[in-house]
Amino acid sequence: MLSVFEDSPVRWRIALVDDDPSALRATARLLVIDGFEVSAYSSATEFLGSLAEDVPDVLLVDLRMPEVNGLELQTAIRARSMHIPMVFMSAYASVASSVQALRGGAIDFLEKPYDRETLLGALTRATDSVIRERRATSTRADLTRAWRTLTSREQEVCRWVVRGLLNKQIAAAIGIGEKTVKVHRARAMTKMHADSVASLVRMVDALDAPIAALPSADEHQRAG
Repeated sequence: MLSVFEDSPVRWRIALVDDDPSALRATARLLVIDGFEVSAYSSATEFLGSLAEDVPDVLLVDLRMPEVNGLELQTAIRARSMHIPMVFMSAYASVASSVQALRGGAIDFLEKPYDRETLLGALTRATDSVIRERRATSTRADLTRAWRTLTSREQEVCRWVVRGLLNKQIAAAIGIGEKTVKVHRARAMTKMHADSVASLVRMVDALDAPIAALPSADEHQRAG
């Protein structure tokens, strides 16, 4: 059977954490056959120590392990402000532990023994989440770069536009002519590649931070 990832240009990096040596070897072998790049760890502590050198795309982790278990590992990763999609697996999972893992952001919770298709299905959902996050990050970076090309006046007009004010209201609020507002508004929408006020509002919302905190083009020029 062909791997569901054979046509993908991405070689996903999977970290596998399991204190059972035989399960660790068997799962690692399966994942390698299916085209993944696998790093295997026999403990959560060993995996945490590896993060200084490399961060995997997805973490496949056993729930019940000595010293640091899967849920504690999940908490430790969050404490480091890291986001790694996690798939849990366990032969002794309780409803409470599975709910805790999922509420903590886990992508899936697999009961051992699971078959190949079940495992690959969970990893597909995990890698899909990675793709969505990377696209969102790229989109925000593009929007931030576009916003920084606006002058401070264009940014100011934008802030009023996304609040729903009309041109004449904006003109009265900032003390310039209505025609001047129209010019700044048109230039801002062109630079932001916004084809409507609604799309401009979505773009500003997608920046996910106070847009006033982002420098304007004329501020960059003064800094230079």
